[in-house]
Amino acid sequence: MNPADVAQSAMPMVSADVSLVALFWQAHWIVKSVMLGLIGCSVWVWAIAIDKLLLYSRTKRAMDRFEQAFWSGESIDDLYRTLSAKPTHSMAACFVAAMREWKRSFESHSRSFAGLQMRIEKVMNVSIAREVERLERRLLVLATVGSAGPFVGLFGTVWGIMSSFQSIAASKNTSLAVVAPGIAEALFATAVGLIAAIPATIFYNKFTSEVNRQTQRLEGFADEFSAILSRQIDERA
Repeated sequence: MNPADVAQSAMPMVSADVSLVALFWQAHWIVKSVMLGLIGCSVWVWAIAIDKLLLYSRTKRAMDRFEQAFWSGESIDDLYRTLSAKPTHSMAACFVAAMREWKRSFESHSRSFAGLQMRIEKVMNVSIAREVERLERRLLVLATVGSAGPFVGLFGTVWGIMSSFQSIAASKNTSLAVVAPGIAEALFATAVGLIAAIPATIFYNKFTSEVNRQTQRLEGFADEFSAILSRQIDERA
């Protein structure tokens, strides 16, 4: 038998715990900080995602109910009295804002309707802008985590690999059993970054599409209601 093989077999086997928990605890404190920050961002992303899913579902149902009531043939004055008595959002808020401006113009007993159409369109646009702002709130967090998460994880990986190489240089041992745990700790940071970034990117794209869809629906109703009020203005002028 080769004496080198005999000597190598006589060396004690180096065992290293490479479980995820062990990799975290054995990592450099900077790498730990990076991973903890990314885990916190991941939890934040999922909290925002759940909140947005519930919000968009409620908003869609509210739009459906309002459109059903609006096109049911019920008097818009009765509908306005019903909705103006309680806080409204979405399409109902746009309707209430337009009707409030309409009522103010006629309660002033003014015979001039010049500019009324423009004022109604402006208040509806402001209402739509406020609703879009409400729907888009905290989406920037998803975009930031989705774009920056992999780079933050990569920073932790680079720092971990640098620390591993410094340990190799200090111990003067290039055995794979010595190198592997440090490399695994470093790559774990990249994995955590991807775990945070991938859902954030998916949710951001999905929610942006949903906001655009609901915005187009609001703008479509605003155009239809503006046309109805325009005919009423022409009849009374």
